Order: sequence, then structure tokens, then C-alpha cells
Amino acid sequence: MIPLTLHEIALAVGGTVHGAPAPGPTVTGPVVADPRDATAGALFVALAGRRGDGHDLAERAYAFGACAVLGTRAVDGPCVVVDEVVSALTDLAMFVRDMLDLVVIGVTGSVGKTTTKDLLAQILEREAPTVASTGSRDDEVGLPLTVLRADRWTRYLVLEMGAARPGDITHLAWVARPQFGLVLNVGPAHLLTLGGIVGVARAKTELVRALPPAGEGGLAFLNADDAAVASMEGATSAGVVTYGTDAGAAVRAVGVTVDGAGHASFILHTPSGAAVVRLGLPGEHQVGNALAAASVADVLGVTTRRIAARLSSAAPRSPNRFQLVERDDGVTVIDDACHANPVSMRAALRTLATMSAGRRTIAVLGEMTGQAGETAREHAAVGRLAAELGVAILVVVGSGEGPEALSEAARRAGVVTHALPRRRDVVHLLRVLLRPSDLVLVKASDEVGLSAVATALRDPRP
Repeated sequence: MIPLTLHEIALAVGGTVHGAPAPGPTVTGPVVADPRDATAGALFVALAGRRGDGHDLAERAYAFGACAVLGTRAVDGPCVVVDEVVSALTDLAMFVRDMLDLVVIGVTGSVGKTTTKDLLAQILEREAPTVASTGSRDDEVGLPLTVLRADRWTRYLVLEMGAARPGDITHLAWVARPQFGLVLNVGPAHLLTLGGIVGVARAKTELVRALPPAGEGGLAFLNADDAAVASMEGATSAGVVTYGTDAGAAVRAVGVTVDGAGHASFILHTPSGAAVVRLGLPGEHQVGNALAAASVADVLGVTTRRIAARLSSAAPRSPNRFQLVERDDGVTVIDDACHANPVSMRAALRTLATMSAGRRTIAVLGEMTGQAGETAREHAAVGRLAAELGVAILVVVGSGEGPEALSEAARRAGVVTHALPRRRDVVHLLRVLLRPSDLVLVKASDEVGLSAVATALRDPRP
């Protein structure tokens, strides 16, 4: 963040300074919501959440190096007291954003936001100082924290923008004021809170509606392979750049092939030229993510050859997203436990099958949350797909309509299926079942908590 005194922060957020005479200490470090992330000169944001009251962690934040706290009550040290912490965090992010001259790129979509953001960051950071969201910080807390990582040297700011409810992306765009908006796809995620697939499309459209007009530099990057996304051209006053495998896309992939390890190759065509891309990230679905990142980089002046080289060398950066772990005993664990909807679940299973090359495949699957009235149907479809793709063993974790439909459909289709209501039983079962060279996929919505299972499976020892 740009250096600000505690007094300047208080003025920006409408708060009052306690525990320090004016102007107070200068915040020179990051703005953090976890005391463990605090370093010298940091500002700790005392949020209230499921794990307790952040004010109770202030002392720990100071011990890690924080010079001040932002909260709703005074603590034992320099602090700014406000009426509501998230609103104050938002105000501070907007204050800092207004002081900086940078290109802000918003990324949204039902699937692939985090991977696309990571790919784009790995292209742009070799061109100029770049700040991008870490993990999936795509909400009203995560996005301001990412904005506040930018400083006077930052040229590119890449932000994920998620939507659990109508208006979420409009709010995030109001905070960050992106010039570029990248829309990946419209799929069955958060159906319950967004009002079905039509509501999902409407929510993603909020990003392109929020962009400045074309005459002021606004650009919407739209997936030509997704009809719902392509139709957003009529909803924005920004200029439009299309990408995809469609022959009419401005940035497109030609001659896509997938090798036995699941890695896709293709010829990248941009308005500036063509070059071969060989992705290191497994899964044919990564082609769309790579094209999305390439479309933005091309407009920003990165040569097609450099884009292709950086896409080819890009590595996973965010945990629990198709992260491959090779164990000493030959078992490969694919940790994809952070996000799941029907689109991403199908893509993960297909990639598992492509990577198998004769190896036994085991899928450890949990619930895809937020499917509203489609829960049973979508989970049953995943069970049948597992059978079609030759998954040898399916372990279904959890109880309720979704897991039950998944287990039943897979069992009827001939898959050896284990239904375990409790997460803690999964590791015990797999310790018995696993054999050298097995390929294991772990995937579910984040709320299911299967990331703990994936982490435990990394170690072959009992």
C-alpha cells in the first residue's frame, strides 16, 4: 500500500484515532485480515467472523509487526475506530485506488476465475509491476485487500470478482473501477441465491455494464464460445474483444490437442500474430482460460510470442485448484477441493480420465453446493459421467440430497462406490484402498472441507 499515516487513514474512512498522538504511526506494510500475515508497518483489519472477533487478535497482530488496527472499538495500541469495518475497508481501498494510475482488470465467470487471473498475472508481471488477487479473494473483503496491495509503482491490477447475490459485482466494480472486464462463462453456480441460470448471466453482465465507454478506454473481453457471454456485447458501452475456439474470435486457438498427461497444445492466433502454446496446466478446459488471459495481454501490447511462452511456462499458483502432488509411492493426488459446480466437476473428471493412461482412477467427490432445485439431477449426472469415463472407485463424502443422488447414480451405472457421511472416515478408507500408481481426484465445493482430505493424502504414511 502507499504509505499513509494513521491520521490520514482516519480521515479517509471517517474514523477516529486512539492510542497514538497525531499524526500517528505511518502504515508502510500490507493491510491484512489475518494477524499471521502482518509484517512490519502493517494495518490489521479486525473483522468479526465465524472464527471469532478480530479485535481479540489485535495483540497478536502487533506482535507480528502491525503498527495499527482498524476496528469498531479501541484496542491496546494505535488504532482507528469506525462504525463498520467492512465499509471502512471499502472506503480505504477506494481512497487508495483514486490516488493511483494503473490499469485495473476485473475477471468474472462461473468457472476458471482464479486460474485465468493467475495466468494473466504470470504474463503481465514480466512486463510491468503487477498485483493480482491471491487465491480466490473475490468478495467485499478480499477485493479491497487486494486493491490495497497496489502502490505507486503498480501498473496492472488483476482482480477476481465473484457473485453470490445480485449486485455483488456492481459493488466490486464500484470499488475498483476496472477499465477492462473479462467474462469467462455462465454456468450453474450460486443458482439458489442468484435466481437460476438467468440470474447467473445477469450477475456476470454487471461487470461489462460497469465498464467505462469505449471512448474512455473501456474494454470487455468476451468468450465467443459461450452464447450467454457473447450476447453481453449488447449490454456494454465499452469496446469488445472476443476470444475462444470460434473461428470469428479475435483471439483464438487452432488445432487443439491433448497429450496423455492431460496437457493441451494449440496455435494461438491474435491480431498481432501466431505462436504455439503447450500448457503445463492439465485439462483441455484450460485452453479457454489461456485464451482469456491472452486476449487481455495482446491489447496491452505483449507480443504473441511472449504470451505463448509465458502461458507454456505458467504454473499453478492458488492452492486446491487441480494441484498435482506426486507421492513417493507412485500415487498422484489431484487437489481440486476448493470449488465445484457441474461444469467444473465434469471438466475435472474428464481430465482425470485423460491423465489415467492405464492407471487406476479414484474420485473423492463431495457436494456441489448452490444448485437449488437442480441438486439431485446435477449430482446424478456426475455419477453417470464417472461411470462413462471409467472411474474405478468413487468415494462420495457427505449426506443429503446431492451426495445421495451421486452415490446412487454411480452405483447403478456400475462404479464401485463408497458413501461416507463423515469427512474424517475418507482418509482411513483410502489408506486401505490406495495402490502404487493410483490417480486420485479430490473435488467438492469449498464448504464441504475436502481440502483437509487432500492435504492428508499427500503423505503416504499412515
